[in-house]
Amino acid sequence: MSSVGRPVTASQSVITRRSALLGAAMLLAGCAQRPAPAPGPVDSTRPAPSSAATANDRLFELETQFDARLGVYALATGTGATIAHRADERFAFCSTFKGLATAAVLHRNPLSHLDTVVTYTAADLMKSAAITREHVTTGMTIRQLCDAAVRYSDGTAGNLLLRDIGGPGELTAYARSLGDTVTRMDRFEPAIVQATPGDPRDTTSPRAIGTDYQKIVLGDALPADKRAFLRELLERNATGAGARRIRAGVPKGWTVADKTGTGDYGTLNDIGIVWPPNAEPIVVAIMSSRTAQDAEYNEALIAEAAAYVVAALA
Repeated sequence: MSSVGRPVTASQSVITRRSALLGAAMLLAGCAQRPAPAPGPVDSTRPAPSSAATANDRLFELETQFDARLGVYALATGTGATIAHRADERFAFCSTFKGLATAAVLHRNPLSHLDTVVTYTAADLMKSAAITREHVTTGMTIRQLCDAAVRYSDGTAGNLLLRDIGGPGELTAYARSLGDTVTRMDRFEPAIVQATPGDPRDTTSPRAIGTDYQKIVLGDALPADKRAFLRELLERNATGAGARRIRAGVPKGWTVADKTGTGDYGTLNDIGIVWPPNAEPIVVAIMSSRTAQDAEYNEALIAEAAAYVVAALA
C-alpha cells in the first residue's frame, strides 16, 4: 500500500532527524581522518592554474598578459591578511640574496666589523661592478660593500660579502637559522643569474624569502641598531630597477625598503617591505620568470602585481 499522503508521526520525525545527524557526523569523521597533503615548495616551469589560488584572478591575468610565471606572497602585518599566488614554488632569487647576505654579515659580527677593509683584484670584478670597479687599488670597507651590494646591486660586492661569511653554504645556514627551510645558496655570481628552469640551485620561494625579509627588517633577527642600518640601505635602493618595480606600484607617499633581482629566462624579482602612511607595514615578495633563456624583461609585471596586492591589503 502506498505511503504517499500518509502523515508522519512524531516518533518517525525524531528517527529521521537522528539518522540525518548520524550520517553527517560519520561524513565529517571520515573527512577528518584523511591527512592533508604536506605543504612544501613546488618546482614549476610554466604557468598553470592552481586551485589554491583561484581567488587571485588578477594575478592569473597578469601571467597571461606578460606570458610569465608569477609568484607572490604579501602579508599585512597589522591584520595578518595575506595574498599568496604560487607562493611556495621555487624561483631563482638572483640579486635579492644581497639583502640576506648583508643581514648575515651583521648577525655574525659587531658593528665595528663594518669598518674592516677588504681588498680584491681586477680578476674579482663582475660585469655588474659599478662601485667596486672604482676601488680596486684601495679596497673597500664592509660598510661600503654592503652599500654597494644592496643599493647598487654590485655583483662583486655581493660576492665579497659571501666570502666574508664563509661562502654560499653559510648563507643557506643563515636562512635555516631564520626558520627558512626552502632558500638555498649554492654559487657565487655570475652563476646565480642563470636561473635555469627546474634547477633548484640558488632558489627560494616568495613566501620563504618574504618571511626572511620580514624577520631581518621588522622582526628581532637583528638587534635594533643593525636592523636600522639594513633598513636604511634598502630604503635608499638606487638601482633603476628598484624605481620601476614595487616602488612603481605603490601610492606616492609610501615608504619602500626593497631589493631587486634580475636573471636569465626573463627573471624579475623584488622583495621588500612597504609602509602605508599611518598604518602597519606590508611585506611584499614578487618573483617571476619566463620560458626562454633570452626572454625580454617587462618590469610592469612586477609593478602591476605590487599595485594589486597593496590595494587589496592596505
